Amino acid sequence: MPEFKTIARHAGTVLVGQLATMAFGVTDTIVAGRYAETSLAALSVGSAIYMSVYVGLMSVLTSLLPVWSELHGARQPARLGHSFRQALYLWLALVLLGLSILLNPGVLLEWAEVPTALRGEVQAYLGVLAMALPAALMFRLYGTLNQSLGKPQLVTWLQLASLFVKVPLSIWFAFGGLGLQAQGAAGCAWATLFVHVAMLALALRLLRTRPLYAPYRLWQWPGRPDWHVLGSFLRLGVPSGLTILIEVTSFTLMALFVARLGTAAAASHQIAANLAAVLYMVPLAIGIATSARTSYWLGAGQPARARHAVGVGFGLVAGSAVLLATALIAVRAPLAAVYASSPEVVALAVPLLFWTAIYHLFDGLQALAVFVLRCWRITLAPFLIYAVLLWGLGLYGGFLLAYRGFGPWPALQTPAAFWMAGAAALALAALSFWFMIWQVLRRSK
Repeated sequence: MPEFKTIARHAGTVLVGQLATMAFGVTDTIVAGRYAETSLAALSVGSAIYMSVYVGLMSVLTSLLPVWSELHGARQPARLGHSFRQALYLWLALVLLGLSILLNPGVLLEWAEVPTALRGEVQAYLGVLAMALPAALMFRLYGTLNQSLGKPQLVTWLQLASLFVKVPLSIWFAFGGLGLQAQGAAGCAWATLFVHVAMLALALRLLRTRPLYAPYRLWQWPGRPDWHVLGSFLRLGVPSGLTILIEVTSFTLMALFVARLGTAAAASHQIAANLAAVLYMVPLAIGIATSARTSYWLGAGQPARARHAVGVGFGLVAGSAVLLATALIAVRAPLAAVYASSPEVVALAVPLLFWTAIYHLFDGLQALAVFVLRCWRITLAPFLIYAVLLWGLGLYGGFLLAYRGFGPWPALQTPAAFWMAGAAALALAALSFWFMIWQVLRRSK
């Protein structure tokens, strides 16, 4: 029971912070849409590029969670502090990589055939977010450290407070007023920059003043790059980053393929995608909490308690996934009506949300499994499995099922085809990952 309470409390705290961060995107979408249709279109393109870059880079830093949790469990503050300081070199490399993409988006915009009229506003939006990237990634490093120490509340309260600053700033910068010129989508980016810098400033002050961090000597000069430590970071972080990138791009490309079915299909798919993203926050939070506790007990030399933590996490994810999927199926009709006023969109969304619920069942289990496998430094196999299943069966299989037919099934000409194929891909991924976890746990007895 204590382990259950610890993981549930940790996951709940993380979930609140994640939902607050998600509200950033919701705010910008509403503000840009109210400002101008072209600003909303520019925001859609720009945010897709930024999030693909940011999420991929962020996941490399997030993958350090089990490393630091293990050192925390082993009661080695000096090594943990050294590892954190060395991570600053990794942060710098990721910032440079991200800036090179965000400041030079021309090739991506041409490949995506973005209309010329939008490119100027998209580039302005990305230029501002490029300035926000160093602070955003550094705050993620701060967040990962606190997750590993079992102190997620020191991250969540900053994320919650930032939301109350972000909303009025986005409105002001986008629409102008009080001597400030209206800036549209770029104004939303300026608000994001301000908020990320403010969050990081508060985080750095906490790192400097809280007694919690004193044993780790975080403010010491990092010294020369420790290639042994940095090499272990890359072996863990690069496959993890690529794994998340595959997951994100498979979701993004699904929307592009669905768009061929028409406006109503694209709108119904957007409803499903939005709800799937919100539901995903629950297993993601549980995965972070379970990974932190599992690695903590591994570092403490107590593999039995690590196995117990995995079991608790599995129970929480399975139970919440069944509950949320059942609830979504039960209220999918009125929920679709809340999202859309068009009868055609609602008619398409109602059956689509049934498959979204099935999709979530397997999405939650595979998400937790990826976090657990990182505790044993298993990252390459999940990456390869993701590439084959999500891009192969999920995307290509969905394309065939929607447009050409797949095996005995004729072409369905509906976005549900992609969610069916995606659910099947996630089910096989979850089965593969948990089989790997079962083998690891059996060997650790």
